Amino acid sequence: MDYRRALQEYLDEETSVIQSLKLDTINTVINVLEGVRLSENNIFICGNGGSAATASHYCCDFNKGVSGKQQKKYNFECLNDNIPTMMAVANDIGYEEIFRFPLKNKMKQGDILIGVSGSGNSKNIINAMEYAKSIGNKTISIVGYDGGRMKEIADYCIHVNIHNMQIAEDVHMILDHVMMYVLSLSEQEV
Repeated sequence: MDYRRALQEYLDEETSVIQSLKLDTINTVINVLEGVRLSENNIFICGNGGSAATASHYCCDFNKGVSGKQQKKYNFECLNDNIPTMMAVANDIGYEEIFRFPLKNKMKQGDILIGVSGSGNSKNIINAMEYAKSIGNKTISIVGYDGGRMKEIADYCIHVNIHNMQIAEDVHMILDHVMMYVLSLSEQEV
């Protein structure tokens, strides 16, 4: 089989999506994250499925990769990395509460929540975002497709406008790496 045509079509579409990203929005999100770091607050992040893996990767890259030489470190916490708590909440309360529940115990004033979702309609992330906003904290959504409900309710939204889950998830991961790269260029405190 010759898959080259399909491979090229996929890569061409992904390149087009990357080129359509709004740099002003990404720049704003980077500045919001830096503000949270400098104020020594927490950044909570979550996702489902492939987006859960992406959220976990953001946590690693910011806590270790970006924070390495800085005096004030990033404090990311990935809510979907605590499987026992997630399963207990899902079993006893409901899957739609797996992210809101830990936020009620941990989120303090000035913390921020990032939700990662291909569709932007993950009820468990929406519930967590609504909780964060209800106590006066800011939210960021990183979404694909039409952005869904998360695009509507987030204070800041990076929208990968494509109806293709694989490309949306690819670009969500690229966003992590580009932000990490940009922040790592400067080792000085702002």
